Amino acid sequence: MPPSASALAFVESPVQLLNVLEWAYARPADPAGPGPAGSGPAAAAPLLGGIPRQGRDAGAPAPHPASVPASAPAADPLRIVVLPPTDPMSRGQLRRMAALARDEGHDVRWQEARGGRLAPLKALAALAGDVRAARTVVVGDPFSRYVQLLLTLVRAERLVVVDDGTATMEFVAQTARGERLVRWHRVGAGGLPGRVRELAYAPVSATARRRFTPSGTRTVELFSSMPVTVHGGTTLRVNDFAWTRARFGPPRLTRGTDLVGTSLVETGVVDPARYLDAVRALTAEHGATRYFAHRRESPEKLRALSVATGLEIVRPDLPLELIARRGPVGHTVVSFPSTVVHTLPYALSGTGVTVAVCDVDPAWLTGSASPRARGFLAGVTDSARDVRRLPAQTAGAAG
Repeated sequence: MPPSASALAFVESPVQLLNVLEWAYARPADPAGPGPAGSGPAAAAPLLGGIPRQGRDAGAPAPHPASVPASAPAADPLRIVVLPPTDPMSRGQLRRMAALARDEGHDVRWQEARGGRLAPLKALAALAGDVRAARTVVVGDPFSRYVQLLLTLVRAERLVVVDDGTATMEFVAQTARGERLVRWHRVGAGGLPGRVRELAYAPVSATARRRFTPSGTRTVELFSSMPVTVHGGTTLRVNDFAWTRARFGPPRLTRGTDLVGTSLVETGVVDPARYLDAVRALTAEHGATRYFAHRRESPEKLRALSVATGLEIVRPDLPLELIARRGPVGHTVVSFPSTVVHTLPYALSGTGVTVAVCDVDPAWLTGSASPRARGFLAGVTDSARDVRRLPAQTAGAAG
């Protein structure tokens, strides 16, 4: 087994892995030594050829490797531990992102932590030594129970949280209020068995919250594209997707409009019929031709959308920020309140693409949606920068 790395990152989704790569690229250079073995212009070449364009024209020129700048030398060797979920779409995207991370010279370890009753404990035992030895620990989902369990072993001097979508906004708000960490769309604990599990897990959750609080022996950093204000000594660094912009694009723009899908139906927040009406209306009003599906959207829902709207359904094989930056991409990209209304303006900076966000009408919410859902979604939209606002009634009127 290779020796423990001084910087250790845990990711559970493709977007988290992308944001770890952005953090690694943005780290200050280490004047004492060179960066990872794979950094530099020569190492960037496999990266450029390794990602297929979505419908790239055969005659469209690919970026020249010589034009791709090298990443800054890393301050510490970085090992990225991938804790994959069970769904095939996420696993496929994670494997492709892991290949990109290896092309960047990072050590990537694939660690199964799900799929059986003993899998989490086996993974914890396998990772314990690395976790205790790391001087810097990077996490992508502070709400993850498995990540919180790993945090009980952390002795690092530096803890970094990278974005896991808009959940970052809720994480900052909850830690500022001293609340326990609960995902914004979660409704309840699942009856008596759920409450028992919550009580049993409470000491782990409390330890994780303490780890996210800076102390005399530990700094805490948030590396984020979200419009947040940190507190209590936490450091904020802006993720402006410099790695993505340096490695890919600029994209070829099409004349049409692209829609970005969301998993709000799958998480029980938005009514399926209302969502279908909204997509149908946006398609008609903006002349949309493609629909970039969220990795968690169900095949049945996507088939219904295609039949009702005539949209080409695209299931991206990488996070949308990379797909859009490679191109081709529409002159306008329309999304419901989600991560991309904050990240795409950075990733597509200077390309001429307009990012628009469509409000979610409160009438679209299901009866079982969390009481916080309405305010949280409104906050995602209201805080978005460099985007065009589309009223919810525009979509609802055509339904």
